[in-house]
Amino acid sequence: MMRQYELVERVQKYKPDADIALLNKAYVYAMQKHGRQKRASGDPYISHPLEVAAILTDLHMDESTIAVALLHDTIEDTSATRAEIDAFFGDEIGALVEGLTKIKRLDLVSRKAQQAENLRKLLLSVADDVRVLLVKLADRLHNMRTLYYMRPDKRRRISEETMEIYAPLAGRMGMQDMREELEDLSFQYINPDAYQTIKGKLEDLSGQNQALVKSIEDELKALLQEHGLQDVKVKGRQKKPFSIFNKMQSKSLSFEQMSDLYGFRIIVDEVETCYRALGLVHTTWRMVPERFKDYISNPKQNGYQSLHTTIVGPMRQRIELQIRTKHMHEIAEYGIAAHSLYKDGRTVKGQAGDEETSVFSWFRKTIEALAEGDSPEEFLEHTKLELFQDQVFCFTPKGKLIALPKDATPIDFAYAVHTNVGDTCVGAKVNGRMMPLVTRLNNGDEVEIIRSGVQVPPPAWEGIVVTGKARAAIRRATRAAIRKQYSGLGYRILERTFARSGKTFSREVLSTVLHRLGQSDVEDVIAAVGRNEMSSSDVLRAVFPDHKDERVTIKPSSEEGWVNLPKGEGMAFKLPETTDGGDAAGSFPLRGLNAGATVRFAPSGAVPGDRIVGIAGDDGGITVYPIQSPDLQHFDDEPDRWIDIRWDIDSTNDKRFRARVGISVLNEPGTLARITETIATLGVNIRAIQMKVVAEDFAEVTMDMEVWDLRQLTQTLNQLKALDCVATVNRLFE
Repeated sequence: MMRQYELVERVQKYKPDADIALLNKAYVYAMQKHGRQKRASGDPYISHPLEVAAILTDLHMDESTIAVALLHDTIEDTSATRAEIDAFFGDEIGALVEGLTKIKRLDLVSRKAQQAENLRKLLLSVADDVRVLLVKLADRLHNMRTLYYMRPDKRRRISEETMEIYAPLAGRMGMQDMREELEDLSFQYINPDAYQTIKGKLEDLSGQNQALVKSIEDELKALLQEHGLQDVKVKGRQKKPFSIFNKMQSKSLSFEQMSDLYGFRIIVDEVETCYRALGLVHTTWRMVPERFKDYISNPKQNGYQSLHTTIVGPMRQRIELQIRTKHMHEIAEYGIAAHSLYKDGRTVKGQAGDEETSVFSWFRKTIEALAEGDSPEEFLEHTKLELFQDQVFCFTPKGKLIALPKDATPIDFAYAVHTNVGDTCVGAKVNGRMMPLVTRLNNGDEVEIIRSGVQVPPPAWEGIVVTGKARAAIRRATRAAIRKQYSGLGYRILERTFARSGKTFSREVLSTVLHRLGQSDVEDVIAAVGRNEMSSSDVLRAVFPDHKDERVTIKPSSEEGWVNLPKGEGMAFKLPETTDGGDAAGSFPLRGLNAGATVRFAPSGAVPGDRIVGIAGDDGGITVYPIQSPDLQHFDDEPDRWIDIRWDIDSTNDKRFRARVGISVLNEPGTLARITETIATLGVNIRAIQMKVVAEDFAEVTMDMEVWDLRQLTQTLNQLKALDCVATVNRLFE
């Protein structure tokens, strides 16, 4: 276990004038507060904050950050308070410690929602001071190093969280060594068999290849020194098990097929020397096509700079090379911790005359954007999308560089420029050519967005985009459209529910109880009731907590054959059949059938205008299905039974055809009368009805209609959607 005096010595090595009194004071306070607490390993709890602090000394962190590491669990796990820490150590350290404290007693059901809220709190704290993140990553690293002592189920859960969130986050902050260790530690618990297999193979190869690695190092160094690059370092290293496993999975390779198990770094003094070294390597050995990346000219957003290339090098070995300066290497090793500017937010000059920006302002802006008003689960999803993907770099027509995740589309690009640009996007030119909005962008693409003032982002875009910002904006626009669609219906339901209890409903009464309903806007509550996502009784109880929940009995309406049913019960009846029912075999306006063939229609029906297919039965008959019918999947393995048929649009049709429709309606007297009246005015026949009350305010109606063709059916569905007592109308194919 790390000792306090050892920790002080580590700090003094890189900062001789460090405030040792602060470190000793923090250690004594933490030791007193944690007292006799033990870790799962049986070690005194104080060993954990000491080890976290030691990890941060490897990053050469200042003494304030080291003190925060010693104190980071005191508010969460002991009797310590923020006010007490402020009094002893000052507001700055108090704020950092609080930023590392998990939110307790969350009134959230799912573990995922709790995880998301804690991550949101952490990232918002990072937006104020990035040292919070450095301590958190060190804390997670030590926990992963000692994870063996936890229960197996907890080991796996923590490892999955580390692999999904904290390891990529360390990489995003430029701390590549920490990322690799977090990934490897997680890998051994998530997939222990694969980990042990790869680790064993690497150990077997290590002894055999040690001489090979040294030989390649010597040959590379000799080449560079021969051409005047004297102050140069060449270092080879074996790749980590998870890195190898990841490549095996993505490239569908076996371990034996892996040709680049070792990577080599060339470290020089000047930027110009990086390119000289690259030229010497490429003119001596053949470069592997499409494996060169210049992160010096186009640095990653976390400040990483290096030249990457792959060559068929000495002894015909496939070698991955990274060429960088000493300063770039320090940034690559320690990431944000290597920046002297990470605390005070001062600005630095970017490459090629870019405008001055805060070193990590991009990170803070990302966090602030992600924190805007989404549900916990959406926030977690957006965070992963926004922070943890490989990148491509594209340009606006004016030359502005836009960094996007891999597989990003012009829609993602538009939203990265500005939310309004994304919302009004109708097309895009990529490198001067009109391209579909689903086009995957590549490095160096120039993208011009075409806009329209009347455009509204369609919900289907959510399945196309890959950035969190775009997905969040599309969801907000979709929610706004849905809210507008359902607010009228929700308002009527709430008015009726409040009136039954002798109360008066208004938007004003909701504004004071939004927190009890888990919503941030009155209109969101009203729309949620209209969509049947929230019960009107729950809203009533939120406004009037003393209200008694009594079952409301609705009298049957006077319409013949209709009754409002208790929740969970249903009814079905058939209306008198017409003489032109479309279910019997006979002569139909179909092409592709032999004369005299017996024809049946699927239970959900098909109408002229539908795309249809015939399925041959064992009795020689043919059943007609609309192409959307899920029942067709049962015949996927029997292609010989499929018959290509279509409607004969030239023939005279004197028959009606069945179509099944599902309608979500307001559960109140008079609803069926309005629906049937609308259907009757359009000349549509009703063959059967089934109704089920699914909630206090809603009923689901399944109706078999008989129509002449698809045009008449579509007109009927549109007329039903326009009724204010109807929530949704859908064609059913099951």
